[in-house]
Amino acid sequence: MGPDNSGSPWFCIVKAGECTSLAHQIEELPPGTVESKEKYTSLALFTCRRNAEQRKLDAALYYAKQLLKLEAGSNVKTWILLARILSAQKRYVDAENIIDAALDEAGKWDQGELLRTKAKLQIVQGHLRDAVETYTKLLAVLQVQRKSFRTQQKLLKDKQNGSTNLEMETWHDLANVYTSLSQWRDAEICLSKSEAIDPHSASRLHSAGLLYEAKGLPKEALKSFEKALDIEPNHVPSLISTAIVLRQISNQSPPVVKCFLTDALRLDRTNSAAWYNLGLLYKSESSASALEAAECFEAAAILQESEPVEPFR
Repeated sequence: MGPDNSGSPWFCIVKAGECTSLAHQIEELPPGTVESKEKYTSLALFTCRRNAEQRKLDAALYYAKQLLKLEAGSNVKTWILLARILSAQKRYVDAENIIDAALDEAGKWDQGELLRTKAKLQIVQGHLRDAVETYTKLLAVLQVQRKSFRTQQKLLKDKQNGSTNLEMETWHDLANVYTSLSQWRDAEICLSKSEAIDPHSASRLHSAGLLYEAKGLPKEALKSFEKALDIEPNHVPSLISTAIVLRQISNQSPPVVKCFLTDALRLDRTNSAAWYNLGLLYKSESSASALEAAECFEAAAILQESEPVEPFR
């Protein structure tokens, strides 16, 4: 247990209602409480994320808007956080409009994550062809950045690493879209592009497993998921996918499947897919597990109702 901070001014801000603006609250604090705008901005970000993760979405949205004002719209991550909160409220069009506004303000260097979020918003709305176009645009931006890195390698080492990771994840996202469209060859090309960047990626192996699964090859899918877990034992998507495929093809005892799902929930308590599949497992066991199944299905439904297109962090 941490110290009791209930008497501190910072605690008062965190617990304050939504009606009073953050700017007004800060003016009323004792002199010397706030040392810098940066510290106050950090507090607003912390409060926003905490509310979002607790699914207090109206409060999270309020703080995200205040944060955007404090930063004068200069931080791309705040725009993305705002869009994620809106997506959790199922306000996908509003979220996409926020991303478009941020893209208009952002320089070329900052467009990558914005475009990825835009593509995910398009996917959740069923606009898969639009998402393909957005991912293609993102890859073009990353290609321009990569050429620039070659001429400024030492100065931009950190940005180069971030760009490489984003490129790899973009190929995985695009492969998953093509898999959804049953365009197997296009999905395979995307995965080969990712493998050229990093042959030891759990995320790539998971996407490959999803492709095998979509093609009706569950045993090959299981091998991919198991390889992903060999590389990254805590890879939540692979834990869930392994459990799903094992239930389909194996006569293994339910405790084996349950182990994968409970491991996934230990790592991510808000994963609706893990709760749903745990419910299916309980439902298949016996009537004695009906209550546990119902509780799992209820948790999955509640979480899915407020699930963002990307994690809040």
